[in-house]
Order: sequence, then C-alpha cells, then structure tokens
Amino acid sequence: MTFTITVQPSGRAFEALPEETILAAGIRQGIGLPYGCKDGACGSCKCKLLSGNVVHGAHQAKALSAEEEAAGYVLTCCGVARNDVVLESRQVTEAGAFPIKKMPVRVNTLERVSPDVIVMRLQLPASDTFQYHAGQYVEFLLRDGERRSYSMANAPHTQATQPGLELHLRHMPGGKFTDHVFSAMKEKDILRIEGPYGGFFLREDSELPLILLASGTGFAPIKAIIEHMQFKGITRPATLYWGGRRPADLYQSAWIEAQLASMPNLRYVPVVSDALPEDGWSGRTGFVHQAVLQDFPDLSGHQVYACGAPIVVESAKRDYVAQAGLPEEAFFADAFTSAADKV
Repeated sequence: MTFTITVQPSGRAFEALPEETILAAGIRQGIGLPYGCKDGACGSCKCKLLSGNVVHGAHQAKALSAEEEAAGYVLTCCGVARNDVVLESRQVTEAGAFPIKKMPVRVNTLERVSPDVIVMRLQLPASDTFQYHAGQYVEFLLRDGERRSYSMANAPHTQATQPGLELHLRHMPGGKFTDHVFSAMKEKDILRIEGPYGGFFLREDSELPLILLASGTGFAPIKAIIEHMQFKGITRPATLYWGGRRPADLYQSAWIEAQLASMPNLRYVPVVSDALPEDGWSGRTGFVHQAVLQDFPDLSGHQVYACGAPIVVESAKRDYVAQAGLPEEAFFADAFTSAADKV
C-alpha cells in the first residue's frame, strides 16, 4: 500500500510508503521539494497541509512550532503520511532532481584559509560523474553511520575540466568530524560521500534582482551560485552580503573582489560584527542580515538566497517578510545545522 502525495500549485504527484517520510519519498522519485537539514532542525522543508493526515517524528520547535502545526503546517523531512495528502509548496520546480549517488573520494588538498576554516578539495573517481545544482550539498558517510553535510563551493561546470568538489569546513571544537579534519586528516585520504542533496539553488526562471546573504562558511554555496551565474551569463542585479565576526572570517574576500571586474551586475558588501582595534576594519559593522534592510527597505521585488548560521537565516526570513515586504516564496535558504543543533 502506498499513499499519493500531491504538491500544489505545480500539480506534481508521487507515492509514499506507509512509514516513509514525505521528503524521502520525494527525493527517491526525483521531486524537487525544498529542504535543508533533513533532521527537523531548520524548517526549510515546512509547507502547508491542504488535505490529508501527516504524523510528525522528532523535530525542534524552532523548525515547526505547536502553533504552526495547529495551523496546518508540516515538515516533510519528518512527516509521514497516513493517507493521501495534498501539500502547498511553491518552491517545487518542474526540473527533475539529479540522482543521489554514493561514491569514494580522495582528499586532494587541505588549505587553511583562516584560523578555523579549511578549504578541502576532493578528487572524484576517474570513471564516474557527479551532477548537482550550484548551491547543493553532499553528506560525508562516517564509519559509525553518522553523517556530516557540506555544500559544494564550486559550480557544476567546473567538473568538465577538473572533476572534483570544493568544500569549506569550519572547525567545531569537539566535533567528531572537524576535529579529525583539523588534526589528523591528510591529503590522499579516502572518504565516502552521498549526494547531491538540498533545494538551495538559483531559480533561473526569474529576472528579479538578487540578495545573496552569507554568514561564515555559508559563503560556500553562494560562491558556487556566483560561479554558475558567471558561467551562464546571468546578468540579474545581485548584491552579496557576507558577514563574519572579524575580517579573517571573510576568508575569500579577495576572490570576490576579483570577480567584480567581470561581473558588473554583482555588488559586494562585507559586514563584520565584532572587529577589534587591531583589525583596522573600516567597513560595515553590525549584523549582516540587518545591513540588507538598511540598504533595501523594500524587498518586495527581490529574491533572497540566504545561507549560514541558523540564527542569521531565521532572523533574515522573519525580518525581510515582516519589515520589507519580501514574499515568503521568494526566500530560499540553507541553514547550517551542526550536530548540536539537532538534539
């Protein structure tokens, strides 16, 4: 027995097994539902239940509050259908999702670009291909069965000349994976990945101007999107706001500055929240999501792509919709949840 899941307004439909989450069923059948953490922690997959019955597994109140659940909202990542279901999710696209693959990868280089950030470059198997949208992520499969998620920082077209993935990893002290990366991992080590995952990628069926909002290593998928725009000749006006605690957290500012000459449609606004006198910082200060509001008090005619710490993403969505008139369906996000965020 299966249940039919229909998504409006696209009209796309797929089948879900009795104990299968709606998101897992959609991914299995190539349906582009929005999602982020897949663990009930970020709320990126939240959508309106129009009809049917959905039972939730464990999730955090910040992802779906009791009030939201009572109002008919569901999380597809931990929601299981009990009968045929109709959902409203305006981010579902007609484009099919790329196949999810597992593969071994070799660590090519480990480059420390700031005190707590490493740029890792992975070599893919010579006989294999890996398709993804700029902005999506892969999961490392750890030996104990746990997983860790990281976004690709290079656009898909780079695979044509140099097959491999670029990832940006911030050290989380005490973290099972990043402690190993920052202390013991070596070039030529073999890892296993699975992907691509995520609904965070540029919607190319729009000409609306873009706000690209990144905090910390949330810059990684934004970098991939910028590379993709450059490659495809996408000239929509775009403003990148990248926030960090101190200037060193903006670890690839020089790369961005180098792109501006060939991308006249792109503007860059770095924002630092906790600069010290010795940093000599003379640029914008404060919270990065608020810098956007200072420059764009009316976001009703924009699309926003936000990635980084959950508090930044959540604050941006709340304030941009409530204060600047941004339509909720024009906000696309990927919140970086750590293991601590998922408990």
